[in-house]
Amino acid sequence: MKLKALSRTRVWMVSMLALVLVLSPALPGFADPGEAATGAKPEAGGMDGELIGFHRTEPDYAEAMEKWKQEGASSGHSAKLAIAGSNLAGSSAGAQVKVGTYHGKDNVLIWSAAQDEWIEYEIEVAQGGLYTIQLSYHPFLGSKYRKPMALNLTIDGNTPFLEARSIELRRHWKDKLPIRKDDRGDEIRPIAEDISGWMTWELRDKAGAYEDPLQWYLTPGKHKLRFAGSDPLAIESITLQAVNKTADYLTVKDSWPSGLAPVQADPVVIEAEQVLWKSDSSLALAYDNDVGNTPYVQGKITYNTLNGERWNSENQEIAWSFEAPETGLYQIALRAQQGFVSNRSSFRTILINGEVPFSELKAYRFLYATGWKGLALSDNQGVPFEFYLKKGTNTISMRVTQAPLKPLAMELEQVIGGLSKQFNDIRALTGGVNDKNRTWEIDRDLPGFTAQLKDNGDRLEAIREKLVLLNGRPDAVSQGLVSARKDIDSLLKDADEIPYEPGRLIEIQGKIMAQIQALNSQPLQLDRLYVVPAGQKLPKMEAGFSEKLWGGLANFFDSFKAKGKWSTDQADTLDVWMYRGRDYVNLLQGLADEMFTPQTGIKVKVNLLKDEKQLVLMNAAGIAPDVALGLPQDIPFDYAIRGGIYNLKQFSDFDQFYGRFSPGSWTPYFYDGGYYGVPETQSFQMLYYRKDILQRLGLGIPDTWEELYKMLPVLQQSGMNFTPIEHNGFMQMHGAEYYAQDGLKTGLGAEKGFETFKQWTDLQNKFALDQRMDSFYQHFREGSYPIGVADINTYIQLTVAAPELNGLWGLAPVPGVRQEDGQVVRWLGGNMQSSVIMKHAKRPNEGWEFIKWWTSAGVQERFGTDLEMLNGVTFRWNTSNIEAFTKLPWKEDDLKAIMEQWRWFREIPNVPGSYFMERELRNAWTRTVINGMNSRTSLETAVKEVNREIRRKVQEFGFIDSNGNVVRTMNLPVVNKPWEGVEPYVKK
Repeated sequence: MKLKALSRTRVWMVSMLALVLVLSPALPGFADPGEAATGAKPEAGGMDGELIGFHRTEPDYAEAMEKWKQEGASSGHSAKLAIAGSNLAGSSAGAQVKVGTYHGKDNVLIWSAAQDEWIEYEIEVAQGGLYTIQLSYHPFLGSKYRKPMALNLTIDGNTPFLEARSIELRRHWKDKLPIRKDDRGDEIRPIAEDISGWMTWELRDKAGAYEDPLQWYLTPGKHKLRFAGSDPLAIESITLQAVNKTADYLTVKDSWPSGLAPVQADPVVIEAEQVLWKSDSSLALAYDNDVGNTPYVQGKITYNTLNGERWNSENQEIAWSFEAPETGLYQIALRAQQGFVSNRSSFRTILINGEVPFSELKAYRFLYATGWKGLALSDNQGVPFEFYLKKGTNTISMRVTQAPLKPLAMELEQVIGGLSKQFNDIRALTGGVNDKNRTWEIDRDLPGFTAQLKDNGDRLEAIREKLVLLNGRPDAVSQGLVSARKDIDSLLKDADEIPYEPGRLIEIQGKIMAQIQALNSQPLQLDRLYVVPAGQKLPKMEAGFSEKLWGGLANFFDSFKAKGKWSTDQADTLDVWMYRGRDYVNLLQGLADEMFTPQTGIKVKVNLLKDEKQLVLMNAAGIAPDVALGLPQDIPFDYAIRGGIYNLKQFSDFDQFYGRFSPGSWTPYFYDGGYYGVPETQSFQMLYYRKDILQRLGLGIPDTWEELYKMLPVLQQSGMNFTPIEHNGFMQMHGAEYYAQDGLKTGLGAEKGFETFKQWTDLQNKFALDQRMDSFYQHFREGSYPIGVADINTYIQLTVAAPELNGLWGLAPVPGVRQEDGQVVRWLGGNMQSSVIMKHAKRPNEGWEFIKWWTSAGVQERFGTDLEMLNGVTFRWNTSNIEAFTKLPWKEDDLKAIMEQWRWFREIPNVPGSYFMERELRNAWTRTVINGMNSRTSLETAVKEVNREIRRKVQEFGFIDSNGNVVRTMNLPVVNKPWEGVEPYVKK
């Protein structure tokens, strides 16, 4: 025991000494980088030992409401306050606001926001209480304005609850009808068009987690309402009033006129795909070949239902219009499918003429069932509800709601918070070092730890039981919680081993987070709605046995029929294969028919390439297409060295075309003096940062790696860190060359390569960055990585799926390396997709004309716009055409940061055998970081293996002979200056 105690003391002393040595040079000047980057001296403070970022600065709405009610707040008042949108009390400096006429309404506020701005209103409250806030607004229309308007609402300078940071104002969309058909007779999924007009919306939480609109507690007196955002809109008025109370069914039924005569009319049938409007352009139509669906065309793709998998979250609402033949009582039924997630119920708020008719429809449950079912809206005993409708035009709308599941999700988040705290307790105990020679007694070394862990397991079990009760049966989420509970029990069986594997706590958190995400999905597919006079028998809504049998057999035999032939037998048609989804293919075919063929006279047939291996097989058989699109960036090089695709430099206007893209995006397509592919899309690595956390820590945005190094001890002292960094950009911007300019060996064997590799591995060995990262998105949300590098897709993910961070995060170029002349170098690449012309193309010249048209700014902008309207913001088209890219709906400040990084876009070139580079660099990193090998020795091993493979391959392809004599070299392109082509697109 004395030896063990002595060992613990020595470890403690060494740890504290190391901490002092690391922090002492950094702490006095840790704010300097921020001052350089932001131009303002950050405030002191924020280093009080709390784990900043692991707690919320505001309560969520449920917590705020509970507190207000304890303070006596009530919605039992009749006050109603109206503010004209034009009656501004203030706005941010430079806010683009004016009062004028907009779409038929005079004296409204026209807010042309293009970056983060705010506007403010003053109200005088005579009667204190809880108020809802209703806006009458009109979205800006146009191709740049597609997403919902996001607002951050504060009262008197405070954010009362978390959900107020991410208020969304939706648009109204409608599919373009009639639906077009392709040359096979299959329908093409229609694109939605924005039909938004002046709309009224009571502000709700973005996730649809509460049955009623959000409420704010206002005391008597003057208050200031501030709306902050970057999305333009016009505002007519703002209305504050008590929440509308919705009575239950029996109470509402008693209020209807008595003695109503039965309605004598046929049922009204509404095709679900023929919507009045939908709140999300990505609520697409779906093809379902069930024989009971209408319309049904055997053997043809017919978009006859609403896509249930898309209609599943975040207040997504769909409305239908119908004519009631007489005033009276009706029943409402649906032909629906709710079998997407095993045993999971889905919930909808159902509205008639814009109002929830009675409380039972605030969160109506659709039970899980396999196949299509006919369902009447009914009470818990299965008795259909009746609805009082007046003769004439009426509307039905259905909105996704998470209200029944929100309390369970909140409890699961609390469990994750508990496990996260325990993980940090373990890291604090071990100093982040996995010392196998250390013996732990967890109950002594960390008192209360196992009790807390057991409590978290018990809470999971309690949540599981509530979920089963809500669903009526176990489902995938409840089973997932069983698995997480078993993992916790497994840890408790040998708790003293937990310090050796603290990552298991992170894995359990990941499992629980996956269940929360699954809870958020509420799919429901619809074919038809029926409005049936009360007392009448409901129409037949399900196919009978014989119909199902016939339909099943018909679909089975249709599956053996060719769905269309490759167009190689059409001598006058350019054959294009696209390695993307069916919607992409249909969009491009439509654009080619509309724009390319009329302009050039060249007919085009776009085919779906489901697997890139199919291209290899067809090319070997001599029946490859003329043009292939959407290929991964390394594929063109693999084909080029084998003579499988066209050298684009053969075309006389290639040099002019070359300037359309950044020089660094061409490097992967270079081979033996030619270029064999064209960049279609590209990703960017960017720096993401949490404004709130960095401000609290007194840190700025690092412009260089040296500035970042000074920040790291401050982050880590607060239980935070920076993302692990891949070698691509880090080594390029620090001056290392992956390959010699002749392309016959790696350049990492030079002294600069060894120096840079050591710097890269020092990120873990010296600066204590984590060795791996499971999800930057999740770490960024919870604050454990308040700053880090991730690709541009994370931008969309945070925008769409992290509403609580609205206004709290920003985008910047990645840290670079300052040169002697003061310039900061930021070389960094990103994955690209490519267009090529196949070597055996029958129409190469026509293929070249098509590629020039396809990658032009106008076509790329139109394609990206249509794609986003069809599938939503998450399908942002990251085109390589910079002109088209800048016309996508980016915030001005964010676009400026992306443009700065675009200057430095440079991908690693390819050489024969270059596929060895990634593997051997990862092996070298593992030897140095995990196994403790000297960095130089480790990289020397990697260089030797890479050079051996390159030598073998360049000999195979004739660059050196069998005796090792150089026959010819590759002369790789040199890109050592930032791209000047960015300049026209950067606003000064």
